[in-house]
Amino acid sequence: MKRISETEAIQPIEERLKMLLLAGLDGDAAAYRSFLDELSGRLRAFLRKRLYHLQDDVEDVVQETLLAVHNGRHTFRADQPLTAWVYAIARYKLSDFLRARSRHEALNEPLDDYLEIFTGSDEQPAAAKRDIGKLLELLPDRQRLPIVHVKLEGLSVAETAQLTGLSESAVKIGVHRGLKALAAKIRGLA
Repeated sequence: MKRISETEAIQPIEERLKMLLLAGLDGDAAAYRSFLDELSGRLRAFLRKRLYHLQDDVEDVVQETLLAVHNGRHTFRADQPLTAWVYAIARYKLSDFLRARSRHEALNEPLDDYLEIFTGSDEQPAAAKRDIGKLLELLPDRQRLPIVHVKLEGLSVAETAQLTGLSESAVKIGVHRGLKALAAKIRGLA
């Protein structure tokens, strides 16, 4: 029994996808739909391996990649390997996703790191509220208002942005920088 090499196994897939894409480019809508269907399954497998901790986000990256392939289909050269072209686009979209995710995480620092700011004796809740109010008064509005609305009143970032006139990014940054400033002030008092 002859073993099929990985290259031989991939070759029919490459040929089939290329045939479907080229037929789609020539106006065959059913072939193009089949191309996108088959390609989406391959992209899911490719991205699941790379986003194994973020499985909920795989479909978003698949859709972004399919959209990029669709929008760039006129740039595909028939004399070049199709899968290499597609996977280059997928890697680019994956990089975009991971870069955006890291920026988002950098702006959304967990409040758990700053819980000591808001802890106090159960016997003196009014004093604790007064102390937090005094500390918050030391902050500029662009830091104080986001903390008050998002962290103390429980409003969303979007609601706070609309209420304060700040952008959503400015609200997130204000919360982050404000909590850091409060932590530094508390450490300075202790």
